[in-house]
Amino acid sequence: MLAVNLRHVETHEIHLEGELSVEDLDFGLDDEMIRAEQPLRYDLTVQKLGHALLAQGRLQVTLNCQCVRCLTPFERPVALPHWTLLLPLAGDERPAVHDDCVDLTPFVREDMLLEFPAHPLCRPGCAGLKAITTAAARTAGERERFKSSAWAELDKLKL
Repeated sequence: MLAVNLRHVETHEIHLEGELSVEDLDFGLDDEMIRAEQPLRYDLTVQKLGHALLAQGRLQVTLNCQCVRCLTPFERPVALPHWTLLLPLAGDERPAVHDDCVDLTPFVREDMLLEFPAHPLCRPGCAGLKAITTAAARTAGERERFKSSAWAELDKLKL
């Protein structure tokens, strides 16, 4: 949990540095291609600005991914080098305060999830799996069955 004590930021800014465990982050990933198995590292400065809390700094996590084209496992760092959060401490949008502390974890989680790749690739030009040609992969009997299939009949149509 990444908590900030509001009493500590009353008079001066504070510096927070450390790691958030995978359990604390609870990204809730239900994706076979992306797994967050390493802790998130943070380096933040937090200060109070009027009736708001300003957090600025760096967030970074390394994801264990599997390429969607070639299925190769790889690691992908995801970083927010200039992360900023302005959190109102008054009004309808204020976060819950427990024992004078505000938990920044949900805000960190949300912003990091937005940076996760939708379709992870091991490299930008990944060509994918090597294609096996249909003719080379089939025996003579399989070729005959393929030729007499309904799809083969559709291939004969001239449109």
